[in-house]
Amino acid sequence: MSPVIEITDLSRRYGSSRALDGVDLSVDEGVICGLLGRNGAGKTTLMACVAGQERPSGGAVRVFGREPADHADVLSRVSFVRDSQRYPDGFRLKHVLSVAPAFHRGWDAALARDLAAALRVPEKTDLKKMSRGQLSAASIVIGMASRAPLTIFDEPYLGLDATARQLFYDRLLADYSAHPRTILLSTHLIDEMEALLERVVVLDEGRVRLDSDVDEARASAYQVAGTASAVDRFAVGRRLLSQHAVGGLKTAVVDGATDRTTRADAASAGVELSGVSLQQVVAALGSRDTELEGATS
Repeated sequence: MSPVIEITDLSRRYGSSRALDGVDLSVDEGVICGLLGRNGAGKTTLMACVAGQERPSGGAVRVFGREPADHADVLSRVSFVRDSQRYPDGFRLKHVLSVAPAFHRGWDAALARDLAAALRVPEKTDLKKMSRGQLSAASIVIGMASRAPLTIFDEPYLGLDATARQLFYDRLLADYSAHPRTILLSTHLIDEMEALLERVVVLDEGRVRLDSDVDEARASAYQVAGTASAVDRFAVGRRLLSQHAVGGLKTAVVDGATDRTTRADAASAGVELSGVSLQQVVAALGSRDTELEGATS
């Protein structure tokens, strides 16, 4: 089975600024993949290249085996939901719902109506006059009801309250279970959305820093805590992803998995080890303190 998304040595430049730099990525069919990283990491640019809305400056992007920007049959199988979507003047949700079947062969009108009602999206309000939350909800309706084999959500929750976000997560997971497809979504609300994700890709400064399934990502690092001097002793020879000191205490996120030697060294140094959340891993990878050398006591 060929991957849905194949990216090889992708770069994207805007003048002298490089948004993507040597990205290699492959995403299989039927996976929910989270695209994570700080603002400006290149997430939206990568999604736009996959959706055929941006052309690479270098490298290659293939979706369903073809370059998306040059093949209408590929674009008909892709739905890209972004909060900056532009609509014609006077366009309302009811207009979008009426024309959507022409762009998405798998369009589910009943699902669209149900989601619009559940998320309280006003069908008769001009899309350009909607609040940010209403526009995000409308975008969610379009993306989910498209039933596109590749559905891309770029921070779809912006402006939504906690209740609406949870409704989106629940509906997305239920619909994905009933109608599997490949879903690529970016988010900063990692703790909220972690349960949805099967795989994560972390971008930083246009490069892939981590590409793994969620369990492997969490197991790729651990936290050490104790007095600053004890943590420094333990850190000798180890790669620190981040560290934070308050008074005489220090915590650090350490690259790698724990084993018997790690636990013995921790006991000897007088520090405590604990697991890390996906949020902590992503934050550490995007930290300016990333790849600190272990302290030399």
